[in-house]
Amino acid sequence: MSWLGAGIGAGIGMMFGGPIGAALGAWVGSSFGSGLKRMAEAGITLNKDGAQTVFIVALFSMLAKMAKADGQVSKAEIQLVDDFIKNNLRLTGEDREQAIKIFQNAKSDNYTIYDYAEQYRQLIRNQAMREMVYRLLFAVAFADGELHPAEEQILRRIPASLGLHESIFTAMFQEFGRGGASGQGGGLQAHYDILECSPDVSDRELKLAYRRKAAEFHPDKLAAKGLPDEFMRHAEDQMKSVTVAYDTIAAARKREAAVN
Repeated sequence: MSWLGAGIGAGIGMMFGGPIGAALGAWVGSSFGSGLKRMAEAGITLNKDGAQTVFIVALFSMLAKMAKADGQVSKAEIQLVDDFIKNNLRLTGEDREQAIKIFQNAKSDNYTIYDYAEQYRQLIRNQAMREMVYRLLFAVAFADGELHPAEEQILRRIPASLGLHESIFTAMFQEFGRGGASGQGGGLQAHYDILECSPDVSDRELKLAYRRKAAEFHPDKLAAKGLPDEFMRHAEDQMKSVTVAYDTIAAARKREAAVN
């Protein structure tokens, strides 16, 4: 069963309004946008199918807003996103058609990318799942090899809407940009940002921070939270970033201890 088919079959579209509810309504041909109770306000928890559907709808709606960041969506940007869907995410058949439909609908709706991000934060409490959306926005922004000013503005601002620490921009930029697009390298601080800790933590606290982040991005845990199988490669990439961050910091501390 497709992502949206599973989620709609679970009835999630009838449980909340807002941009994600409206996007679901546009897909199935009816409106969920007005007069409907938000799941977050009702204290309803999404099951795996529902969380998976919300992830897909929010992601591709935000990708549409990212592509439109400079005022219009060009043919080149549409091709870029289509290539991202086929080659990077490796979506085919009905899943690809659904993703494109969501993207097309979001291009012309009246919501902002921040509206989608804020509702996604309300519906998906798992931080790792919210980080995955941010990671994929970063990936598509850099898909053409550079970061445009309008895209950078979104990537700097949207962590607040997603409920993520602002330092995640530096951490992701270090990975995707390699310090080239805006002259930022990040150094060890970028690795501390990935682990969400500061340079003054003890070695024990550093290891605990690493284990916590590693647990968040374990494939089995993310699958249980609703991350589709097609996106697991990106979760693995994030897991590698966490491991590299810890190993790099640990090695730097070992060198410093040897010198002192």
